[in-house]
Amino acid sequence: MVSSYEDRELAFTPVYQLKELIKQKKLSSVELFNAIFRRIEEINPKLNAYLTLAQEEAYKAARDAERAVMTGEDLGPLHGIPVSIKDLVETKGIRTTFGSLVFRDNIPQTEGPMVKRLKEAGAIIIGKTNCPEGGAAGYTENKLGDACRNPWNTDRTPGGSSGGAAAAVAAGISPLAQGGDGGGSIRIPASFSGIYGIKPTNGRVPLDVKDWGILSNACLGPMTRNVRDAALMLNVMAGPDKSDYTCIRKPHPDYLKALDSKMGTLRIAWSVDLGYEVHVDSDVVSMFKKAVKIFEDLGHRIEEAAPKTVIHFDTWEINVASRSFIPYRHLLEEHPDELTDYFKAYVECGRDATGVEVAKSWVEVEKIRGACLDFFEEYDLLLTPTVAIPAFKIGLRDKSLGKVMDSWAFCPFSAIFNLSRNPAASVPCGFSSDGLPIGLQIVGRLEDEATVLQASAAFEQACPWADKYPPVS
Repeated sequence: MVSSYEDRELAFTPVYQLKELIKQKKLSSVELFNAIFRRIEEINPKLNAYLTLAQEEAYKAARDAERAVMTGEDLGPLHGIPVSIKDLVETKGIRTTFGSLVFRDNIPQTEGPMVKRLKEAGAIIIGKTNCPEGGAAGYTENKLGDACRNPWNTDRTPGGSSGGAAAAVAAGISPLAQGGDGGGSIRIPASFSGIYGIKPTNGRVPLDVKDWGILSNACLGPMTRNVRDAALMLNVMAGPDKSDYTCIRKPHPDYLKALDSKMGTLRIAWSVDLGYEVHVDSDVVSMFKKAVKIFEDLGHRIEEAAPKTVIHFDTWEINVASRSFIPYRHLLEEHPDELTDYFKAYVECGRDATGVEVAKSWVEVEKIRGACLDFFEEYDLLLTPTVAIPAFKIGLRDKSLGKVMDSWAFCPFSAIFNLSRNPAASVPCGFSSDGLPIGLQIVGRLEDEATVLQASAAFEQACPWADKYPPVS
């Protein structure tokens, strides 16, 4: 085996190239494992991107992966590639806290189909990434330790709830990361941290998050440094499984083949605010409009338009919190002092919601779904900013917990597509005047992740981002 690669070079090599190096015996899985863990040891204390490391288990898996290459065994599509799992997802034998002090000693004895698929594809789980308690925030702060920090500026949040995943990918301490998205939790941190993340159509990836089966707005998806790696990972994660009745039952397309096929001229809508009365940062507006112009220059038909609907976030809170109350209600009585203020308020909202309020929230959900179905009969894609502002300072989250829109004002453009169930990605599209990443959201038709990925790849080729490394890397 060749051992001439520097750790940083390996860490930022695209996964689709790493897998070929491993297959061709130019790089060993153990060499890659050692490089990543050396970097984790150096960088993670600055970011707190990981809550738990699985070094012993991962090293054994890397040795087994190396042996399989040397003995000529069939190799999976992610053979020998390190991957991190968000700490909302159960992993057999590896601590899973759900971002909560209550579950700080929880060691699951089971895991769901998505984790099993990654392992069967040859991926090596290296640790569990930081998240807010219960995934209930767009930043990554909890009672388990220091806040997760943004590798572009450690005074800033990487976003949430997949904040640890985004920070780890951006800093080069996780070649691939699994994220989860219930209201923007892949796209928000992807935007804040300058990486690529895609929320598939709801039901495309079987849910294996504890009790998330009741949350029809939630999705699992890949977070990566480039689009091809995301397509590679999504190919493994996606597909029906009868353990999750919310799954799309038909097979998914080959997303890598979609990237290699020619994309025709698309009709693309764009909106800078989706109709919300919120402040959108001037740097975000500037980078967004430049991104729209790139799609126009690529020959697509561009038109300013948006679905004829918005989310009323007080109704959104009732809809989601009322379902979350079911699995978490016992925590209010048994562990009230161990809960974060935001998560406690979230569960209390579900407890206090009336039947009429919950019913009204579902009426709004159906209106949103209808409006988006109508909209995507006319347009192939919709472009918006991913987030209204660049990453904000840690500790500046809304403290009132009573002004619902205040807590969503920085990220009003994501949750609507969890309710409508459309696939949506965040693509890096530039930087603010003080050097913080800005993201472009690309939304597609139901079950059409392929076009979202194709458009993302076209934008990546026109405006590359993967060669830009954060200071903490």
